[in-house]
Amino acid sequence: QGHVVRNWKVRWFVLLQDKLLYYKIEGGKKETSPKGRILLDGCTITCPCLEYENRPLLIKLKTKTNTDYFLECCSREERDSWALDITGAIHAGHPVQVEELHRKKNSFKLLENISLHHIVERMCDSSTGIKLTRNLEQGNRYKETFTGSALVDWLISNNFAVSRFEAVTLASMLMEENFIKPVGTRSTEATRYTNLSEQFLDDSTALYMFAESSKKSTSSREELQFNISELSGTVVKQGFLVKQGHKRKNWKVRKFVLRAEPAFLHYYDPTKEENRPVGGFSLRGCLVSALEDNGVPAGVKGNVQGNLFKIITKNDIHYYIQASSKAERAQWIEAIKPLT
Repeated sequence: QGHVVRNWKVRWFVLLQDKLLYYKIEGGKKETSPKGRILLDGCTITCPCLEYENRPLLIKLKTKTNTDYFLECCSREERDSWALDITGAIHAGHPVQVEELHRKKNSFKLLENISLHHIVERMCDSSTGIKLTRNLEQGNRYKETFTGSALVDWLISNNFAVSRFEAVTLASMLMEENFIKPVGTRSTEATRYTNLSEQFLDDSTALYMFAESSKKSTSSREELQFNISELSGTVVKQGFLVKQGHKRKNWKVRKFVLRAEPAFLHYYDPTKEENRPVGGFSLRGCLVSALEDNGVPAGVKGNVQGNLFKIITKNDIHYYIQASSKAERAQWIEAIKPLT
């Protein structure tokens, strides 16, 4: 976007270690001398930038002199790739920050205080929430909908996720808990996949809308009862992992809490505000082991991402759990083994 006349023009960009050069295009070729430059020292970057509702592929750069640059890319993949490389150049003199940036972008770690109710409330906000529009799919017109990629962008821009993979996982949870629902053929067909992470589409052609009730109705089934003593142990380790269900065999994010004396592993539903486990078991007599990442092990359904481990209780109940990395998987196994 131009600074004097606020129109949009095609420019050829070249990223250097400390600056971003842009060239004018004439006859399909870039000119030899740059049209301008953006000094990256002291810059801050915003991506995705949602300041322009009809331009979802923007990157915003603010220089240390408070000059704003808006750059529009051709696709979300290209936008995210440029944003990652520009951020790396901004922090080039700080290798620790660059390493942390790449770790965040390629890791899976949801916020520990996550509340789906809070996310939905923010989504519904008339000024800062997700924009609802009319969309057309295969001749059918749908009111008050949003696209899958728009939701992913919104979750990242509002700091609910740091990567598109995290945002897709969050969106999948919102759909699984009936806060949002698919609309139209494209998004509805994806719900037939057994793997939860494949049921929500980060796509500009997949449509979604809020469910009729923004709050999940209370289940009528009897809640699991837990002995107070098993919840009184010392917390050894806690964090978010992905667990395969016993009945539907789908994958859901759960907060796991490992306790000692007595040794129990409980898991909680992050969509529920009350601090009450939805499942758990004694670790005495259990077997815990890592599963190989090549191929899908027997008993595991869906196209999982890897980093799996299995816990077999003394009653021969099998739990399949997915960590965000091999290192995290190893940490959980090392923490559980002494308590079995």
